[in-house]
Amino acid sequence: MAASRLIIVTLVVLASSISAKEYIVGDESGWTLDFDYQTWAKDKAFFVGDKLVFNYASGTHNVMKVNGTGFQQCIVSSANGTLTSGRDIIPLQTPGRKWYICGVAKHCELKNMKLVITVLPQTMAPTPSSMAKYTSSGLQLAIPTLYGYVVALFGSLLFLLA
Repeated sequence: MAASRLIIVTLVVLASSISAKEYIVGDESGWTLDFDYQTWAKDKAFFVGDKLVFNYASGTHNVMKVNGTGFQQCIVSSANGTLTSGRDIIPLQTPGRKWYICGVAKHCELKNMKLVITVLPQTMAPTPSSMAKYTSSGLQLAIPTLYGYVVALFGSLLFLLA
């Protein structure tokens, strides 16, 4: 009984870690001057549990989390802390809009060092129409592919271990 509970807990943790992603902000360019971070983020889906990694030469830039006004006006505030390591990792823990700027000199205002993203909940509930549809052969259920494979894999493991 205790072993099966341990297996279930392990499966839940594994399933959530499989879906988490780590995004290197700016890819190979990193966190740098004159890069279009809005274009970089445009086609990406960020979820709770993902991480942003800001890579830059320590001492040349920093990363500051700001609000929408701070983002638009490049307002530097130390209220949320300033990251300066050169490899700053920010876990995305809550859904919603997130704004980041470089607070060094006028890097935000003049050199476009700012990023805004929208973080989605970890498990977004699909609409009823995407979960089930009627076909000529009856009701057909749609299960997201990745989760279908994960459930099948772990279900098989549970069956073998029982």
